[in-house]
Amino acid sequence: MKTAVFVEPGKVEARELPKATIKQPTDAVLRIVRACVCGSDLWWFRGISDRKHPSAVGHEAIGVVESVGDEVTHVKPGDFVIAPFTHGCGHCAACLAGFEGNCLNNHPDEMVGYQGEYLRFTNADWSLVKVPGQPSDYTDAQLNDLLTLSDVMATGYHAAATAEVKQGDTVVVMGDGAVGLCGVISAKLRGASRIIAMSRHADRQALAKEFGATDIIAERGDEAVKKVFELTDGKGADAVLECVGTEQSVDTAVKVGRPGAVVGRVGVPQKAEMNTNDLFWRNIGLRGGIASVTTYDREVLLDAVLNGQIHPGKIFTKRFDLDHVQAAYESMDKREAIKSLLIIAD
Repeated sequence: MKTAVFVEPGKVEARELPKATIKQPTDAVLRIVRACVCGSDLWWFRGISDRKHPSAVGHEAIGVVESVGDEVTHVKPGDFVIAPFTHGCGHCAACLAGFEGNCLNNHPDEMVGYQGEYLRFTNADWSLVKVPGQPSDYTDAQLNDLLTLSDVMATGYHAAATAEVKQGDTVVVMGDGAVGLCGVISAKLRGASRIIAMSRHADRQALAKEFGATDIIAERGDEAVKKVFELTDGKGADAVLECVGTEQSVDTAVKVGRPGAVVGRVGVPQKAEMNTNDLFWRNIGLRGGIASVTTYDREVLLDAVLNGQIHPGKIFTKRFDLDHVQAAYESMDKREAIKSLLIIAD
């Protein structure tokens, strides 16, 4: 099977690898239809974080079930499914509490990259999300919407859910990448009346407004904090979605909330330490982490996509095939694409 492989920092390529097979009775093998590049993939692409190489890459996809293990009964061959980057078992303490992103029974070291023709998916019985019908029943735009439910839309929603966004809230969204833009969608979906998006790029500002942002702040650091308080008559935001992970973004997120606000943090941390004193003195809550993809998809997001209520697939601004996966990564690395789509099969 053809699969995208990390060769070295700055280089990925499609290679022929052994086809994915069932190894455990809880596995399924999927024929991938569409996949994509994530902002977190750029960490090892840029050499910022370590990754074994050569290694298959990718963690977002939709596809069709080709085969299943003996213990898989929820899905069957031929089913159209969303493949979350999480592999929740559905019965451990973390999954039962609604945090399958921290499943105690997953084995990420056994994964084969999603950016390929086939994928071995563990804990398939509970974690895979079935989509009605077949890929051919959906438009190109709908397939893109469904693809976001494997990670980025659910991660944006996790930021909003952990920040406890509710009807009528004023929300600040830190970050104008794919996750931040999905955070804007999520804040609106949960009933926010005012959504302030932090963005300095015109194309992303326009998409944020299309998704529901009411205000745009291009400033950074202390100037951004000042601007938020000006826009909120000195009150600050009721909830803050931190979708970047940099030291400055986290620091700003903590400072723009009103006393008692909660920061929903989903940006992968780029610094191990943070000063928590600002949280204490202003009664700011800090939550967040790895998204509960299967739970959010089943409870909220799949229906929202199928009903046409949300259109997160608009974050895909360039498309590629596997033979041009290097260009897909470079387009995101150079900020030429908000998110790169990989068309794998029909």
